[in-house]
Amino acid sequence: MKLRLIRRLACLGVLLAIALPARAHPGLWVVKDADTTIYLFGTVHLLPHDTDWHFPALDQALAGSQKMYVEIVDDDQANMAALVLRYGMDMAHPLSSLLTPFDRGRLERAARLARVPGGMASLEVMRPWLAALTLTIAPLTQAGLDPAQGVDRQLRAAMEKAGKPVSGLETAEQQIRFLADMPQSMQLALLRSTLRDTDRASVEVKALIDAWKAGDDAAIARLENDLMKRENPQLYQHLLVERNEAWATQIAGMLKQPGTVFIAVGAAHLAGPDSLQAQLRKQGETVERQ
Repeated sequence: MKLRLIRRLACLGVLLAIALPARAHPGLWVVKDADTTIYLFGTVHLLPHDTDWHFPALDQALAGSQKMYVEIVDDDQANMAALVLRYGMDMAHPLSSLLTPFDRGRLERAARLARVPGGMASLEVMRPWLAALTLTIAPLTQAGLDPAQGVDRQLRAAMEKAGKPVSGLETAEQQIRFLADMPQSMQLALLRSTLRDTDRASVEVKALIDAWKAGDDAAIARLENDLMKRENPQLYQHLLVERNEAWATQIAGMLKQPGTVFIAVGAAHLAGPDSLQAQLRKQGETVERQ
């Protein structure tokens, strides 16, 4: 995966993991008042089948929660395909017509390296944001990383099996439109960043995953959020800060109802000075690491 794109899309669920040791201990936080407890857990969304990421405090939090929130729940294949067709395709303006000759050459090379189904021809009808996402995800699925094994999906399945409700903080359309509604210049910058990082992806992925499995939120912020904030502050504000602010407001509302809730979002949202925890603290809430 092209890590600069991961850094930009981490909050939309485009993080991944490789095989983890048994002692993996990703970050878990809790915010509570007299009669309400809310757990915050950072997730990754593509995993190999043999990954073990559970630990006792996490299992206890899950068992004690009556409800779960994840980023989206309406991400079935039919709905996502319809949204991609609506917001991601542009038959009238071939992608290559928006690029310089140099970038067209890089796009063709990236399509070959990623073994994109349909090759360059399939990218030509995509808007820049979708082409960038496609070039990011294709090598991962071919390498055996399975979206069905993602942490959020496993958490959802466990809660639903236990008869507990699972809701979304956002909708799939909202998430797609975070990218699709970006100005074309920003989408092209995202695509160029993806093309630049074609050869460095595996090394950077390893560093990110090591940080996640160790629960090192400072390293996650350094690897993901800091670069996005420096290189594209508008995108950082739009994809990370504004969404964390909105979620903090939702969580503040949840604290008015008694009970225990488990919230699982992309790990980038729980890292750095603009994290979800930081937004909650701005609202006067106390957030503690478990």
